[in-house]
Order: sequence, then structure tokens, then C-alpha cells
Amino acid sequence: MTSELFLVRHAQASFGSDDYDRLSALGHRQARWLGEHFRSRNLAFDQLICGRMVRHRETAEGIFHGMGQDFRGPDLDASWNEFDFEAIVRAYLDLNPDQRPAPEASAGSFSRLLRRALQAWTEDRLHAPLPERWPQFEERVRHGLTAMTAQPGDGRRVLLVSSGGAIATALSHVLQAPPSAMVQMNLQLRNSSVSHLYFNARGMHFSAFNHVPHLDHPERSGSVTYY
Repeated sequence: MTSELFLVRHAQASFGSDDYDRLSALGHRQARWLGEHFRSRNLAFDQLICGRMVRHRETAEGIFHGMGQDFRGPDLDASWNEFDFEAIVRAYLDLNPDQRPAPEASAGSFSRLLRRALQAWTEDRLHAPLPERWPQFEERVRHGLTAMTAQPGDGRRVLLVSSGGAIATALSHVLQAPPSAMVQMNLQLRNSSVSHLYFNARGMHFSAFNHVPHLDHPERSGSVTYY
């Protein structure tokens, strides 16, 4: 039988604060709204997997709260943790100090810097010591995906909450796309977005990317975020 995988990027984190790895007030609402959407579709999940980051768990808690279900804790898997984007950006700026944005620069300026830094990282052009090189990160995400899909395809429905880089890397693997595709998808992924795949013993099949149906309401038009 064919099983389903719902890949959810964490809701909005506390970008610009002392602790990014926690949801903002809007992030908590995004997660709850997604759970309410799942409930309206009568969706239930046989397995919940999360990376080990606080924003992953808080997103999962909000989803289950919105679904009206008790949150009993996910299967935690560090394979789905995000790369250290701050270390990558620092290493890139060490090589390109003239590209450092001004303190008052817009979020768009940071996004463009992150794109350039990720491109350099995936091409192994960063010389400073890093927590992970691109091949190491790609391999651990691949391991997490393989371990999850290696279980029998018994028609189960899996909810997996992670971060943009890990999700984009997994999708690139399924699509057999180059690392540049990871960079593009990562920067497109919206907070609390859903990407959907089918899988069985023969492989995985891509179905949907970056959907936010729970935010597609006029009164939530300002609730679509990327950090």
C-alpha cells in the first residue's frame, strides 16, 4: 500500500531576537491554524517525527492543539535538524566582508546574502571551520529520509516537522535535483507550509510543494512569512 508524508516547515521563529529557536507569537498562531485546517479535512496521522530543535516541537504542539488532539510527543530525529545558517553566513562574510549588510538592512538584504552563502556552501567554497560541510548535511538528511521510508508502506500517514534546509534537501533528493535546487526551494519555503509526498517499497513520488491553505484567508493576508 502507498503511504503519505506531510513535510511541514516550522512556523515563524523569533528572527532577530536573542533566541531564534523559538516560535514568535505569529508562529504559534500559524501552527494552530494549520492544525485546524487538518482537522477540517479529517486528517489524522499515524506517526509524528520532528527534528530536535525547539521550533520544531513547538510547531508540532501547535498543530495538535489546532487539531484538538493531545500532544504525546514526537519521534525525535536529529537527521531533520537545520544546518547552522549563522556559521555559514559568517564563513561567507569572512571571504566577502564587503557584502556585510548594514544593521538597518531589510530582510530582503539578508535573504540575498543567505542565497549567496548557501551557494558557496554547497559548492564547498567556504574555508572557515563549519559544524557541517554540505556533503555531511546532505547525507544525514538522506539517512533520515531513508530510515523513515524503509518502514513498510502500509498506508500510514506521517507528519514530519523540520526546517527549510532539511526539507528542501529531502525534496531535492526525491527529485534527483542538483544542490542549487535546494538553495532555491529553501528560500521559497514559507513558515508552516506543507509539502506532500507518496511513498511505498518502490520509491517516493512528489505531490505538492510549499502549500499554506490555512493562511489563504483575507484576514490572514499578512501572516505569510519566511523566517
